[in-house]
Amino acid sequence: MGVVNVTPDSFSDGGRWFDTTAAVKHGLHLVSEGADLVDVGGESTRPGASRVDEAEELRRVIPVVRGLASEGVTVSVDTMRARVAEQAVAAGALLVNDVSGGLADPDMIPAVAAAEVPFVVMHWRGFSESMNSRAVYGDVVAEVLDELRQRMDAVIAGGVAPERVVIDPGLGFAKDAAHDLTLVAHLAELHALGRPLLVAASRKRFLGHVLAGPGSPPPPARERDAATAAVSALSAQAGAWAVRVHEVRATADAVRVARAVEGAA
Repeated sequence: MGVVNVTPDSFSDGGRWFDTTAAVKHGLHLVSEGADLVDVGGESTRPGASRVDEAEELRRVIPVVRGLASEGVTVSVDTMRARVAEQAVAAGALLVNDVSGGLADPDMIPAVAAAEVPFVVMHWRGFSESMNSRAVYGDVVAEVLDELRQRMDAVIAGGVAPERVVIDPGLGFAKDAAHDLTLVAHLAELHALGRPLLVAASRKRFLGHVLAGPGSPPPPARERDAATAAVSALSAQAGAWAVRVHEVRATADAVRVARAVEGAA
């Protein structure tokens, strides 16, 4: 899953693809590099980010979804708003990726159920402005599993078909670096939920902390792609359905090697 951020303020590449034409071109480039689907988002969810209004999110996202879908790209829409999800599906999106798992907008679950598309349910404890304060766990793996199971049950009770649910442990969302690393080490345990697993580690803070080492500043987000590819290989080894990444080629190569080693075992 390649990422197209149609935002001026995303932590990784804010502003680079803010123009519709540039965003569509970038999405096509990601496909040429090996992306199987392209995730289009118009609202930054980095820690501390403020929300954009619905009209602005629609203005950013819908033309890009339409442009990529018209080129035959499999598109997912990254949104917490039901109306954006509905209009994106109408424009050609085939999957809804909601970092709130349907918690941010009470209309999201019925909208996805009516659209009959796959729905990514991420582990989420609150909006970006406050999520760092919610990174408190006794056993992060057990608690993420339990909270994801509760969201899955709510989504399915709301009408989304069980076979259309994808789960995401929400790396970096209400989690510190140690929590993220622990979740990566235990990805295989998430299969207990019985649904495909999406892992979105690309360029995130915990990788910056690993690369920097104690007492050193983390490298910029765009210098974390090799580290992202390492997590992608580990995710593939753990049986993930997909990984969500900003730079596709390195991850595609890493996953190919992981699959080859798996086949040779």
